[in-house]
Amino acid sequence: MYIVRHRTLFFILTGLVLVAALGSIIAFGLPLGLDFKGGSLMQVAYFDGRPDLETIKAQVATVPVGEISVRALGENAVNIRTSVLTPEAHTAVLAALSGSGTTTELAFTSVGPSLGSQFANKALWALLAVVLAIVLYIAFAFRKVSRPVPSWCYGLTAVVILLHDLAIPAGFYTILGYFTGAEVDALFVTALLALLGYSVNDTIVIFDRVREHLRTNEKTGVREEFADTVGKSISETITRSINTSFTVALALIALVFVGAASTQNFALVLLVGVIAGTYSSILLAAPLLVPLSRFFTK
Repeated sequence: MYIVRHRTLFFILTGLVLVAALGSIIAFGLPLGLDFKGGSLMQVAYFDGRPDLETIKAQVATVPVGEISVRALGENAVNIRTSVLTPEAHTAVLAALSGSGTTTELAFTSVGPSLGSQFANKALWALLAVVLAIVLYIAFAFRKVSRPVPSWCYGLTAVVILLHDLAIPAGFYTILGYFTGAEVDALFVTALLALLGYSVNDTIVIFDRVREHLRTNEKTGVREEFADTVGKSISETITRSINTSFTVALALIALVFVGAASTQNFALVLLVGVIAGTYSSILLAAPLLVPLSRFFTK
């Protein structure tokens, strides 16, 4: 009952966090990576000690490759991003880099601008399709529970929560990208899709408990304030939600600190999303039903 009684405090706190997340997205912009913008990405390792990044950038600039981005990768390697390289330009860049000592190319990826645009469109449609499917499912599952909140409001509330659960990790990633050079790639989209399913699962567990109590009250003729029903439902499911999220978070923390470098950002996004999803499911989703019930019972 404490959560429902003090829901305004949690709504204000959520608003502040969302403003910070959306503000970072507007200020810094999502750092779109190779998968979306197109271009070439090289990972080069140095065996005789890595030169400073400006030296490496100057060496690459001797080949006409357009805009160049050079970022450190571990202690002895770098990520070099350019426009799409032809085979000849690729060979020339490697030759220019070898002037600083023994080097080896760890990986090379090249994505055309049109392919990147297609991937961005497909990723957006995938997110929209998942959200639509979730709304339709919840509206159908709660079709027999229409008082005091219409069944479609459960689906609408879930969408609002999903938007919250997408905005928080996206805002976090813009800040991460600004300070570390992390870029939005296919793994980031995969993380968001996974978070959508995870978050809505937590939300539906609480909603389903609300539905059970409403149906039981109707059958037994018990009159109970809707806020009390919601509070009781949260109390009955909060331990399960926290324990599940804590277990997932432990696995993600392990991935962040001891996992492969290629999956660290992926694990970080999931970790932030799991925390945000647990918070929203418990402190936002069900409490939002209370003001909605008062609106529809005026």
